[in-house]
Amino acid sequence: MTRYSEVKCDGYLMYNRVVILDNECSNKMYWSGFYGSFLGISKPKEKDIKAPLELSLVEALYLVEVKKLRVYKGSRELSLKELEEYASMTVPRFSELYKVYKDLRERGYVLRRGLKFGCDYLAYEHGPGIDHAPYGVQVASITSNVDPIDFVRMGRLLHSVRKKLIIAVVDRDVSRYLLLKWWKP
Repeated sequence: MTRYSEVKCDGYLMYNRVVILDNECSNKMYWSGFYGSFLGISKPKEKDIKAPLELSLVEALYLVEVKKLRVYKGSRELSLKELEEYASMTVPRFSELYKVYKDLRERGYVLRRGLKFGCDYLAYEHGPGIDHAPYGVQVASITSNVDPIDFVRMGRLLHSVRKKLIIAVVDRDVSRYLLLKWWKP
């Protein structure tokens, strides 16, 4: 397996995604930390996949920040600041989503999209295909109005697939995480 520190790829901005076209680099990036998704492959198992890798703007910004990815718009490389500004205009709640993504990645979790489970992220302790994600993570700004019934819906769905709900409350930085467990009286 390629060590994460050795990976450096070029990606190309395509609206709300960044795509790594080089198959070798795509494999290195994915298998070094389970970043992105291979186009046309839902559950990768082999280590030599012949497909481009699609990254969310959150993943791409993180990888640019840790100097593992360069992002191009056409033939021009985007700076970290340019990519962040673009992503903030393209993705609702980008700032909050990114802060939580970065914080949990730095704590050692592997994050994947949680849309299928009604939340922002799934958090794995090891990675997809190695373990099941024990947590679903929903990001909320300290200033946002949240309907409590939304948390009940998320909690019930996640409970039905044996996951716990974490609510990441974001202020200027990630201020705290709240772990919700389903309880029956």
